Amino acid sequence: MKTQGSRFLAALMVGLFLAWGGEALAGGVIKLGVVTKPGSAQNVCAEKFKELVESRSDYEVKIFHSASLGTETEILQQIQMNSVQIGVITSGPFDVFVPEARVIDYPFLFANSTEADHVLDGPAGQALLKALERARFKGLAFSENGFRHLTNNVRPVHTVDDVKGLKIRVMESILHKELWRVLGANPTPMGWPIYTELQQGTIDAQENPLWVIWNYKLFEVQKYMTLTGHVYSAHIDVASLDWFNSLSAKDQEMIVQAMKDAATYQRKWNRDNEADFLAKSKAAGMIVDESPDLASFRAKAAVLKELDIYKDPKVQDMLKLFLDAVAKLRGN
Repeated sequence: MKTQGSRFLAALMVGLFLAWGGEALAGGVIKLGVVTKPGSAQNVCAEKFKELVESRSDYEVKIFHSASLGTETEILQQIQMNSVQIGVITSGPFDVFVPEARVIDYPFLFANSTEADHVLDGPAGQALLKALERARFKGLAFSENGFRHLTNNVRPVHTVDDVKGLKIRVMESILHKELWRVLGANPTPMGWPIYTELQQGTIDAQENPLWVIWNYKLFEVQKYMTLTGHVYSAHIDVASLDWFNSLSAKDQEMIVQAMKDAATYQRKWNRDNEADFLAKSKAAGMIVDESPDLASFRAKAAVLKELDIYKDPKVQDMLKLFLDAVAKLRGN
């Protein structure tokens, strides 16, 4: 809630804006859902968005964190219904709603963060955000989860053959389930968090960026880490399309720009802290393979392109758009 002083200041700013011939932003409460806890990557973006929106308008952003609204899939369903207005959601679960979204998580698509930024912030990424409108999502920006790495509590994993038979938790995503199936694991789609399931041995393994492994103390229940970097995991920052379309043009512009600015801030935060997350996980006792045989992983993952999940013409066209954008960046 705003203090009396902050309400007065907001009213004064609106009055000055109108006096200068502008259009006042309407205000109201924006419900924003994330599945993670404070201090996590999604929350860094959400909290920056809240700060920016509340400093630029009379809106109040209320963040619902720590899966208080359910899994990411359930948050997306609530955004479709406009009972939640905005979400910072990992890209994986979107493929159930809009199959084209699975192209972001295509294995080994991006070699580094620079490639990811150029493609996602460029025409290919914007085409994907536009495609989300079919499922009543307004794509605002891409923040990031980061490159995903494998952890397990059974054995060291150096080549893809070492993955065989591991019971691995995957996101509620068709692509991620198929990826780990073709790599030889036994994938189990499961919402977040998963600490108890790892602790009890319900699952042997999981895959996530370094910040997740550290912030969620997975080093306590996972002995081995392999820096596979098999998927660049974006957050797709979305709004309810119905809600967004109900806003004035000025409000829409403010919301989009605030999320773009928050995403830029969050991506830098994540990358600036990655080396520290890795060092602390190793110091906590994790055995880390920093140079696995990635060629063996790439060779097995290559068959994904031939599976039914990529045969939808819309998915094929979007994947070609992304692959061509990466090739152009590399001068191929």
